[in-house]
Amino acid sequence: MDSVKIVHQTNLEIPAINLTATHKMKHLHDEVSPKSLDLIKVIRLLEGPLTTNLTERHLFVLKKLLRKNQTGFLLRELADLSHILNICAEKVSDQPRYASVLCGALEICRFPFLKERASDELIYAQDVVEFLSNMGRLMMVPHAEVQERLLQTVKSFFSSDAPTDLPEDIQPTSPVYRLQLLERSDLPKTLLLSMAALQNRASTKLQLLQTLQLLSGSSDLNCASILEAGGAETICLHMNEADRSGRALLCSSEILWNLLESGSRQEALAQLSSMECVASLKEAFPFEPEVTSHGSDLQLRNHLLVITTLMAENPACPLVESLFAKQLLGFITFPEATSSSAQKLFHSSEELKTRKLLLNLLVVMCRNVAALQLFREELVMVNLLQLVSPLVASPEHLPGSPGCFPPQQEELQLQALDALAGIAPVMLHDYMSCQGNTYLLLLLDWCIHKDARVRGCRTAQTQRCIRVLRSVTALGESAVSQDLCDQGAIHQLLGVLILMEASCDEDDVVTMEVMTSIQLILSALCETDLHKKELFGPEGVEMVVHFLKNGSEKFYSGLGHNKLVISTVDCVWSCIVGCSVTEGHFLAREGASLLLDLLGASPSCVRGIILATLLDLCSNPNTRPQILGWRDAGGQSAPGVLLPLWREEEEELGVLRNRRGGIKDPKKPLLSRLQEDSSSLSFAANTPSAAVLETSENLRAKIYLLLCSLGFQELPGLSAGDYVTLSIVRRYLDFKVAEVWREISSELILDGVKPISSDEEALRSICKSSEDTARRTMEEQARILEQQQQEEIREEMLIYAEMKTHRTQQQLAAKSWDRFVSRTSNYSILKEEKAQRMKYMESELKHEAPADRPAKHFISHILAVENTGDLGPAGVNVTLARTSI
Repeated sequence: MDSVKIVHQTNLEIPAINLTATHKMKHLHDEVSPKSLDLIKVIRLLEGPLTTNLTERHLFVLKKLLRKNQTGFLLRELADLSHILNICAEKVSDQPRYASVLCGALEICRFPFLKERASDELIYAQDVVEFLSNMGRLMMVPHAEVQERLLQTVKSFFSSDAPTDLPEDIQPTSPVYRLQLLERSDLPKTLLLSMAALQNRASTKLQLLQTLQLLSGSSDLNCASILEAGGAETICLHMNEADRSGRALLCSSEILWNLLESGSRQEALAQLSSMECVASLKEAFPFEPEVTSHGSDLQLRNHLLVITTLMAENPACPLVESLFAKQLLGFITFPEATSSSAQKLFHSSEELKTRKLLLNLLVVMCRNVAALQLFREELVMVNLLQLVSPLVASPEHLPGSPGCFPPQQEELQLQALDALAGIAPVMLHDYMSCQGNTYLLLLLDWCIHKDARVRGCRTAQTQRCIRVLRSVTALGESAVSQDLCDQGAIHQLLGVLILMEASCDEDDVVTMEVMTSIQLILSALCETDLHKKELFGPEGVEMVVHFLKNGSEKFYSGLGHNKLVISTVDCVWSCIVGCSVTEGHFLAREGASLLLDLLGASPSCVRGIILATLLDLCSNPNTRPQILGWRDAGGQSAPGVLLPLWREEEEELGVLRNRRGGIKDPKKPLLSRLQEDSSSLSFAANTPSAAVLETSENLRAKIYLLLCSLGFQELPGLSAGDYVTLSIVRRYLDFKVAEVWREISSELILDGVKPISSDEEALRSICKSSEDTARRTMEEQARILEQQQQEEIREEMLIYAEMKTHRTQQQLAAKSWDRFVSRTSNYSILKEEKAQRMKYMESELKHEAPADRPAKHFISHILAVENTGDLGPAGVNVTLARTSI
């Protein structure tokens, strides 16, 4: 009787998609349809109090109805047909002969539904949804043939074709239409709930699982419907029931994978994380090698491993408590991996996948603290280090190619290195006790072997090996760093870096990552130890200088050049700065100038670490002359580059400045927009305020300290605007201290605290002193700008005078030319010009009185005349002599 009640349930949660107008059209159409009247008569025959027991009559009419619709059911009849099938389902328990009617109706449902109008698909969509939901409830009918026929019908939805002998006015609906409405029905959920009724019927259960596999693999909505009914947990708990073929277990794993991939992974994992599901999965997992001799068994094991890995991501999953994890860790020990015979290593690609999945499972499980103790008991670290050991060449696999290795061995080695990169940091003590650094350095030496024929194929091993070293050195443990340095890791890493840079292609992303990681490892090793910085030595300085010369032209190329630039600067700060020996080599190679070149060409996100490195480098007395003597390609000096950076930073921070870059408000000489917005907030005692945080979040503090190291007097290459900015930079610390006191005063007001009179007077005097300093700075800036303006006026007047003189000379030259042309072209003008000249000469002679002439007491005469060969009077030398009278 329970099954009868379930059949009568309706899907109240499915939203009605009929529009009001189309709903009215539907009822209007039903009222005038004679076929609908026939179905109503059938329903009355089945339910009438006088005819309800006429079984023979019922079967005759129902079979006649099925013969009439043997090519498919019309969409407008589905509501009445659904009612008829429900009545037949109720009668099957008492009269099994009704099962044949249900089977016949399900057989017809294999064909697409039929439509008389194009609008029928929209009008009767809700009827189709309810019909499919009722179809699913037929699984509750206690009749094996009905259940099997239903499953076959649902599977046919994905492959059936429409009949060809249809009337002209009848058209089949598209296959996609039925599948789309199936997603809105309760059919997937109902099929799942019927699994409990098929405990002792393996064949029917297998068909049900195959049907659920089709449904879950075809639609995300079907997966959501199955998960809503607890599908992941139900499938997992029933996956180990008796099945000689093993196909049920494989189908169950496929369904679980579909639910995890297409459904809500979080909900599916929550259902699978119970102790019962883990125990069921443990029971299903084939641990014995002889059990997994077939390819399908190996594939099943891999599917279960993937599901287990996803379950392990949930911290609440009891893999360790159920001892499932302990059994899985037994697979990690591969004694044949150390064998020299590569033929014994793998029998199929599925076995390789199994071992790679197990290694990946280790990485996921290591996030669970309870699993780490299990790792130690099962010697996981020892086996991982054995797997990452250098491979032994096997000429058996590739005759004539010595030095090459089986692909399976390389893949397993790479996967083991990836696993070690995740596990070694959380099991650092075990890593050190097993001499993990030695294994990795030997592997790295093997990867850069001089044999050029195989070095190219070991780039992947080098990449993974460097990743592991970076993961353990990033922890900052002194024991790890000391062990690496004792084994000569610094020189070895520098050799690898130089070798890879020599053979690096600009577009080689892997090599870029390796070089970046090596620099970060060197930075971690040398950061806090002076002796290690000395070991870095001239060889390391040459490496850093080489990378700094490459600049940052490809910073935004997306190929890892940005990380390489940043790691190079970090390497300067960690491996060079602080050691007089390496600093001397670095400055001798113009290292400070290279950093300034990089500062001018790099984007804003890198300028902070470059300035910090330069600032620490300024403790060396040889740095200041090099910085002051530096010039960029445009002739700008270092202060001429730093002060524009200050202005850019203030513009980004929203600091109030006038149009000439000077202080606009003496009460806010440095206040940024963020500080102004947070001025009404009160901070906790152990929380730094906005004024303090601001010093570490932008470049102004670094530029101020760097200019303090260089000095504020006689800085080369500055313009008037730079001097205006420099007047603010010089008083940055005073303004910043006053900002902090203002914040203290405002927080006291916000907290309702009134300071005593002396403290209040001190706060007032501090604020007043800051404002006076700002006003003096404003006056200084005004003088600077006024001097600049006067200088510009003087330069302008000089230019005007020069222009006027040049113009006068042009006019005189033009006038002289005009006179010359007039003399040569007009004879009368020439005569007048000559007359004027003669008249002028006569007036000059008359003007000079004879008495004014000195008396001559000698006679001059020519002694000799010589010709020098030059043209004109200069070519004649005349020798004169005087004779006294």
